[in-house]
Amino acid sequence: MAEESKPGGNPSGVGLTTRQGHPIYDNQNTRSVGPRGPLVLEDYQFLEKITHFDRERIPERVVHARGAGAHGWFVPTGRAGDVSIEEYSRAAVFRKGTRTPVFIRFSTVTHGAHSPETLRDPRGFAIKFYTGTGNWDLVGNNLKVFFIRDPIKFPDLIHAFKPDPVTNIQNSCRIFDFLSLTPESTHMVTWLFSPWGIPASYREMQGSGVNTYKLVNGHGQTVLCKFHFQPKMGVRNLRQEEASAIQATDWNHATRDLYEAIAREEHPEWDMYIQVMSDDDHPELDWDPLDATKLWPEDEFPMLHVGHVVLDRNPADYFNEVEQASFGTGVLVDGIDFSDDKLLLGRTFAYSDTQRYRVGPNYLQLPINAPKCPFATNQRGGQMSYFVDGADQGADPHVNYEPSNRDGLKQQERLGPPPRIFVEGQVGRQPIERPCNFRQAGDRWRLFSEDERNELVGNLVNALSQCDRIIQERMVGHFTQADPEYGRRVGEGLGIPAPAASQAGPA
Repeated sequence: MAEESKPGGNPSGVGLTTRQGHPIYDNQNTRSVGPRGPLVLEDYQFLEKITHFDRERIPERVVHARGAGAHGWFVPTGRAGDVSIEEYSRAAVFRKGTRTPVFIRFSTVTHGAHSPETLRDPRGFAIKFYTGTGNWDLVGNNLKVFFIRDPIKFPDLIHAFKPDPVTNIQNSCRIFDFLSLTPESTHMVTWLFSPWGIPASYREMQGSGVNTYKLVNGHGQTVLCKFHFQPKMGVRNLRQEEASAIQATDWNHATRDLYEAIAREEHPEWDMYIQVMSDDDHPELDWDPLDATKLWPEDEFPMLHVGHVVLDRNPADYFNEVEQASFGTGVLVDGIDFSDDKLLLGRTFAYSDTQRYRVGPNYLQLPINAPKCPFATNQRGGQMSYFVDGADQGADPHVNYEPSNRDGLKQQERLGPPPRIFVEGQVGRQPIERPCNFRQAGDRWRLFSEDERNELVGNLVNALSQCDRIIQERMVGHFTQADPEYGRRVGEGLGIPAPAASQAGPA
């Protein structure tokens, strides 16, 4: 038995971490709005702890959608545009001179594991940074916005895009039935049904974190932030005719292209950028910066170059490294924090909980998911557990709890002050106050080339022609509110007269 120590002592020097390897600074209190609560959903430390406990006796597993992936590196510039990155973030991963291993998984979103990679669908872009202070997962897609802004709508969105539960057939009627009653989706629909909805390859695809995060500097000061990745090869997308021609001969073109390029040592590369703005409500804008259906205009919030990503190694085994790769938006490191983006907070619970269901409660013991820095937890048991986190670091193996007078794990000292967060307001189910559902969709229409507009209109008309008239009219109404020409051209293709089109959508 280990010699007793005073409460709070740490004779072994072993620090308590999360399963991701992040230091735990306070293991006594959950995050709440005020000392009496309520609790907040982004408390990843609590969620990891309680959901693992919930599953210590319940094995669960589920399959995942189609994807491809590769290993590589992230090298930061140490700057954000003209200033030191340390003005914005104290995250060590951004410090000049570091080189962080990464794994990127690309995927289609709504289609099955063996579906063609030429289908119109958002593409997942998930990057895992194995930093020296624990893993950081940035889980986004190739487009910079999303269909919805509130996570409570996500199951309905996916149900609408998935096959009919009776016939097991996907159809446009289900999709646009939902979207026609979800006006904030107009911006994403405009992107998705343009050529941007079918990337030519993963190497020629943008990545974006989509959600709004916060960066925290050494003084605890915060700014709002969005993350972006721009391919060195440039962006290339496919017209529907081109995608159909590829699909006729090769269902695996994107996976094949990625694997064979790396095998030829033609390593894919991306430049990483951030956009930042002050951490406040920004009442001068007619849209909310935390709204995942919105872009931040680059002329107002410029792209700041912060680093470079290269993929230089293919997986040795697809199942072990790609299928079992598991990501979560709650997996952050010191210097990067949550904003109040509702979609981000909902994803933070859902993603890691899904991984515990899909792969198992000990998914973080798998090599592809485990941090590469030292980590130690008090979590034990559960399906497929095959080692004790941190058992080789000198802590008393009899003590799987904290606090303790004995030589167990102890919470660690903070590296810097926590972000300054103040929250007040009524708790309830409340929509955002500045939805601005259509303006950015209209901006995108006007920025598209005439070829892109023609492709967008043709794809929408083809998909909507299978839908009921009420759905067609409501969608044309959305497009009309975005831009009169946009609505008129889709309406003409569907045989909907201009007066009906102009009155069809909700305000």
